[in-house]
Amino acid sequence: VIVDEEQRFGVAHKERLKQLRKRVDALTLSATPIPRTLSMSLMGLKPMSVIETPPSDRLAIQTVFAPFSHSVIKAAIERELERDGQVFFIHNRVESICTIADLIRRLVPQARLGVTHAEMNPRELETVMMKFVRHELDILVSTTVIENGIDIPLTNTIIINHAERFGLGELYQLRGRVGRSNRRAYAYLLIPPESSLTPMARRRLAAIKEFSDLGAGFRLAAMDLELRGAGNLLGGEQSGHIRAIGFELYCQMLERAVRELKGEMIEEEVSTQIDLNVNIRIPEEYVPDMGQRLRVYKRISSAPDERRLQEICDELLDRYGPIPEPVENLLGYARLRREAVVLRVLSMSRQRESVHIKFDPQARVDLEKVIAFVSEQTQASFSPIGVLSFKPAASGGRALLAELKTCLMKLQ
Repeated sequence: VIVDEEQRFGVAHKERLKQLRKRVDALTLSATPIPRTLSMSLMGLKPMSVIETPPSDRLAIQTVFAPFSHSVIKAAIERELERDGQVFFIHNRVESICTIADLIRRLVPQARLGVTHAEMNPRELETVMMKFVRHELDILVSTTVIENGIDIPLTNTIIINHAERFGLGELYQLRGRVGRSNRRAYAYLLIPPESSLTPMARRRLAAIKEFSDLGAGFRLAAMDLELRGAGNLLGGEQSGHIRAIGFELYCQMLERAVRELKGEMIEEEVSTQIDLNVNIRIPEEYVPDMGQRLRVYKRISSAPDERRLQEICDELLDRYGPIPEPVENLLGYARLRREAVVLRVLSMSRQRESVHIKFDPQARVDLEKVIAFVSEQTQASFSPIGVLSFKPAASGGRALLAELKTCLMKLQ
């Protein structure tokens, strides 16, 4: 069973399709997976592959936010018509769509205009759509009935009225109706004054503007998952937040349960405590927005490897400029902590000029290498309870973090 545009289907629909045969393989396709589907893939319950390479010669869609203004609408439409293109105007209210169409006719009287919505007679709807495909119409005023399955290379401007009322996936799908050729496409999102927007609407609109590059669907779906939550694992809700324990802890518990059911050996994880009196923070003057700062903290702390940390470092450099020392220390701290967790280090602390590293009884260290390290260092010792103490050469900061990381790598 192959389900295209999976985000358009409910749970009951998909379960009904799976019941067509006793044993069935299901493949779902979507540019913007619904939160639960993406969550199950990220947790390893469903295999996932991502197509990130756009078709050749495609250009990113220019996304513009603007108030509902006659001058903005007129300028956007005339700009597209001047290059012999076509325009989608999305107004998702059937009762007032004809009023909007009349307004556009008055603004650009030279344009040929058609109207489509889901309550039209199917034959009439098809007639209007085919006229637009054949370029017998310049403007199509429509509801979200054109959200999926429309591929018209000449249509490279879309105007979405009351964009704040749409979901993140809907906005991404609608924006994707244009830019399907080698021409630059434009998406105009008409919104009321920012003061009247809800916090959730602001975050959705900020996300759709941020993720406007080619192949951004997966990252946008991940943001949608963060905003809306993953829903029930086995129930009918395909979105919604886990309020009691938080999404990350829920994922960890679920992953552990799945591994236990597979018969894998589950080893208790070590939570390493590090106290080295090093300034590790993201200064407010470097990343002014508090939400962005928290997001960067989160990404750094959960980075699984050096490649991901380097990507974060490159992104910070690109977005905010040269990285200050406290942030460099934070990145070094993350690298050190990753090595410490691998070796099952319980704690690392600094007292005066000495550093004390306490190992778990099941620590993955080579005792011969520990003894060799102690003999090489001045004022170094290794106690029977598994505490390695020594005086590092570096006095603090990034140099100290790097030295301790090198020390741990030597002991493996």
